[in-house]
Amino acid sequence: MTATPQASLFTGLKVLDLASFIAGPAATTILSDFGADVIKVEPPGLGDPYRYFYMTPPNPACESNYAWQLTNRNKRSIALDLKSPAARRVLRRLVKWADVLVTNFPPKVRKSLGLTYEELAPHNDRLIYADITGYGLNGPEADKPGFDVTAYWARTGLMDVTHDADSPPTLPIPGIGDHATAVTLYSAIVTGLYRRTLTGKGGHVTTSLIAEGAWAAAAWIEGALHGARFVEQHDRKRPANALLNPYRSSDNRWLLLVAAQEKDWPGFVQALSLPQLSDDPRFATKQLRVQHAADLVALLDPVFASQPLAHWRTVLDQGRVIFGVVQTFDEIVRDPQMIANDILVPMAGPCGEASHTVNSPMRLVDVPKVTPRLAPELGQHSIEVLQELAFSAAEIAELKSSGAVVAKS
Repeated sequence: MTATPQASLFTGLKVLDLASFIAGPAATTILSDFGADVIKVEPPGLGDPYRYFYMTPPNPACESNYAWQLTNRNKRSIALDLKSPAARRVLRRLVKWADVLVTNFPPKVRKSLGLTYEELAPHNDRLIYADITGYGLNGPEADKPGFDVTAYWARTGLMDVTHDADSPPTLPIPGIGDHATAVTLYSAIVTGLYRRTLTGKGGHVTTSLIAEGAWAAAAWIEGALHGARFVEQHDRKRPANALLNPYRSSDNRWLLLVAAQEKDWPGFVQALSLPQLSDDPRFATKQLRVQHAADLVALLDPVFASQPLAHWRTVLDQGRVIFGVVQTFDEIVRDPQMIANDILVPMAGPCGEASHTVNSPMRLVDVPKVTPRLAPELGQHSIEVLQELAFSAAEIAELKSSGAVVAKS
């Protein structure tokens, strides 16, 4: 049997995770971090395809299934063949059991499996039914499969602008759009739960990768809606603003300078010990600095290239110049700021080489989260879940023999 979980804000909340890959399951992970009991339904055989995603290039190679652990910690797994008629009995009891159901099946697939809100809501009028799609529930592409790199990054303009002018678009870290969308879906679920406290009724909440990508790119999409004139693709040597630009140090490290406001200029010049810039008529005003941005980059490049990153950290911090270091992943996992703020948190129990995991991003200052537990193996809790749903030993045997349910041996 599963160990009794720690108590937190959502202890007692029952969540049915019928989603795959990242965005939907990551939303239920956030709920589980606050103590919710999450049952993950997976197809027999290989289970959620995301179980094997960590082995897909260009993901970093590792013997540990780190991606699965991140997105499915704290959960219980039942292997249930939703295409089997016998599985319908299990599904109905799971729906009656649940406070929240999360799915990312496209609308047509949901309908074929009997998983639409209209079909499930009569079995539990307090159910918060949360779905996530690639391109929304309506329109000609409602049933089109969507991943964060296609629906979030490529479709909404983010991929078009996050590369330099002399290079083609490149792949982002997998899951960036998924994890952002998961937070939105989590917010929608919590909003639905709040409405339920007011009305006593559940409801249908939804979001999509394309909507989240549009929200992420909203500052410029809104500009396009208003007929704004866009600058050319960013070129580091000839940027629109030399003071909002990356520079390389002598030890081949990059830092991103963010000193673009008028008030930043005197402190920046003083911090870099470049008084001649203050006397240069090309840089006398913010408008002129923009006009002569390429000239300013040409002057700053050799300056930054003359000293290592450690020097620039000290100089820029002392001068109160805003900048960001482009950190490597070896540095990130040891970042004391992330550890101090519980962004990287310890895991419970024997977890192989890893002792920490990435926390979900929201906190209630006076409410502790549960200590992250190992993600489940496929069908690890099938029998346990069926017993909790009041299936008899004979019924469980029948479900197993029919192949509707598979249990880890």
